[in-house]
Amino acid sequence: MTEQRLDAWLLSDGHAGNLRQVQALAHAAGWPAQEWIVRTRAPWRWFAPRIVPGADGAFDDAFSQVLRTADLRDVVAIGCGRQGALATRLMRERGSRAVQILDPRIDARHWDLVIAPAHDALRGDNVITLQGSLHPVDDEWLAAGRQAFPVFGQLPGPRTALLLGGPSAHARLDEAFFLQLARDLCDILHGQGGSLLATASRRTPVAPLDTIHGQLASWPGQFWRGEQDGRNPYAGLLGWADRIVCTAESVNLLSEAAATRVPLFVAGIDRVAGRPRRFVDALLDSGRARPFASDLAPYAVAPLRETPRVAAEVCRRLGMPAPG
Repeated sequence: MTEQRLDAWLLSDGHAGNLRQVQALAHAAGWPAQEWIVRTRAPWRWFAPRIVPGADGAFDDAFSQVLRTADLRDVVAIGCGRQGALATRLMRERGSRAVQILDPRIDARHWDLVIAPAHDALRGDNVITLQGSLHPVDDEWLAAGRQAFPVFGQLPGPRTALLLGGPSAHARLDEAFFLQLARDLCDILHGQGGSLLATASRRTPVAPLDTIHGQLASWPGQFWRGEQDGRNPYAGLLGWADRIVCTAESVNLLSEAAATRVPLFVAGIDRVAGRPRRFVDALLDSGRARPFASDLAPYAVAPLRETPRVAAEVCRRLGMPAPG
């Protein structure tokens, strides 16, 4: 197959986890990229990525116009999530290559390639599997995080990064869980010293945040609860951490934490089920992560970094130049 250079259109609903994955794949593949936040109208968004009558009018005016008129033959459409999957499927019918990230929940043959986490159990000739999710975390990204937040490097060690997610369809993370996690972490810090770098996510319950912040405020470091606390220090947390504690429900957070070179401890494992639990079990079985416990003892780490491998395989299968 003759190699060609294509431009990437990145299509998602704008949710951070979906947007981050399409960006990570395009960056790792070295493709010039144009981002589209896909706004799908009812009723088509209810059926996505299935195509029902009138799907040409499913999107906002700007994207619909481009979809009707643009020459898509030199474009690779990369979608993540159900709305992105509808867009990439329609773009493929109009001449583009189409790569869908995450299981589209319908036959994978509607895309050139589907990239799905192993815990989704999707298999097929055009399916590329990976452990966890796509993300940008590598040594260069971590170094940039340290450079952006140099003050964290002056904190006493060990520097513990705490990544808080929240409840989901597969996770029973209630207020009592978060308060107990904070108490357990305080006990560890009392015994071992060091500093704490903590961050909440959009799904972290608001109710316990102030209490947790009060419990942990006596330790040097930073607790980021949201935009009211200034710039999100997430990259600095991962870049400067000596060890990471992460709640068990978020495949994205766990994947990025697992890409660092420090020990990873998972909290709330028994409260998580379904696909996220299968990913946690895989991390534990591989030795990359350990359950959150009272000692947080250090151990040898091999970072889990799937994005470069997946990007190279996508390029190979599409007949495009290899990354780098």
